[in-house]
Amino acid sequence: MTVVVVGAGHGGVQAAASLRDLGYPGKIVLADAQPHPPYQRPPLSKSFLGDTPEQPVRGEPLRALEFFDNHRIDLELGTAVTALCVKDHHVHTADGRTLGYTHLVLATGAANRTLDIPGTDLEGVVELRTLADAASLRSRLRTARNILVIGGGFIGLEVAAAAAATTSVTIVEHNERLLARSVTPIVSDAVQRAHHRAGTTILLNVGAHALAGTNGQVQQATLTNGTELAADLVVIAVGVRANDSLAAEADIHVDNGILVDDWLRTSAPNVLAVGDCVSRAESGLPTPRRLECVQNAVDQARHVATSIVSGSSDRYRRVPYFWTHQLDLRIQTVGLGSNHDECVVLGERELDRFSVCRFRDGQLVAVESVNRPRDHMAARRILDEGRELSIAEARHPGFDLKEFAVADICSNT
Repeated sequence: MTVVVVGAGHGGVQAAASLRDLGYPGKIVLADAQPHPPYQRPPLSKSFLGDTPEQPVRGEPLRALEFFDNHRIDLELGTAVTALCVKDHHVHTADGRTLGYTHLVLATGAANRTLDIPGTDLEGVVELRTLADAASLRSRLRTARNILVIGGGFIGLEVAAAAAATTSVTIVEHNERLLARSVTPIVSDAVQRAHHRAGTTILLNVGAHALAGTNGQVQQATLTNGTELAADLVVIAVGVRANDSLAAEADIHVDNGILVDDWLRTSAPNVLAVGDCVSRAESGLPTPRRLECVQNAVDQARHVATSIVSGSSDRYRRVPYFWTHQLDLRIQTVGLGSNHDECVVLGERELDRFSVCRFRDGQLVAVESVNRPRDHMAARRILDEGRELSIAEARHPGFDLKEFAVADICSNT
């Protein structure tokens, strides 16, 4: 009995750890192409960028190295898996080995999208995905005079927030608002106001057309509307794509990620997938979608470990939640509300202390909270347990999410 886990990010490490926690007796191989021991990803665009360049280039470990030894997990760093042979239940590695498996867990994550414009190969044009990327960016932030962030998603905005206190920052976003794929316009407005207060210039409905420089160093950006901007540091943050090529080459079904069913099973026998690489149909959504967040990867990993060890037939039904800290905003969301049809705002929007309850067909499907962590925790409980909250109740003067969650518990005891 052997489980091979491909990818030692949050999902891969959790899958291996949960297998042992649940008493899996067989061999566990955790293979990753990166040479670094597994580390926390979220701090790379937040607290890590605020560290001084002299501090060691090391991430916050997901687990101490002793953990893998103590739990009999074969951590294979610098080991790239190059091919899957799902018919014969083994994988091939770049160093010429063949690893057999009883179950295979794909936790291959995602890679940054690139921009197909001139000048992206210039010095000073960077991205942020790995620990090495973060260390390079942290150093460059100390000397840059004009920073251009291409992309108004979470990563781009977190980088802009880290840089705003010390230098000139411009954000370019091709959509009509920031975080357009992730949050409601109400929350987008609060984010935009916060970055404006920090002195950041935000340009919407425009993209980058070309980058140019002298002596190999970026100095200028030309936008799609013809505007020219000075920029000696350009951060490209235009989203990510699933690392699904290994699966596709093995004829495992993919569609903007590795397709899985409600049990996180792929189209190949005894092959499961978790995390950012996964594409999965969600109730109420017309097409499969990927969720790029740590909690989702970790919860999915725990689920597949349970399935492998106990043969559980339970569907995966965890409600996802996300968070970001930017400047004076703490934004937390729970649920999937991308195709909601009605919203109710709670709290003080003008003071950036509010929550947005998103409803679809009269059912609460998501809650976004800005500087209201109490609301977020209550919303997680309500959505996790499938409690019914009507639009009329949410609109009632003085309605409070936490009081509703607690009252609902009391009424059921």
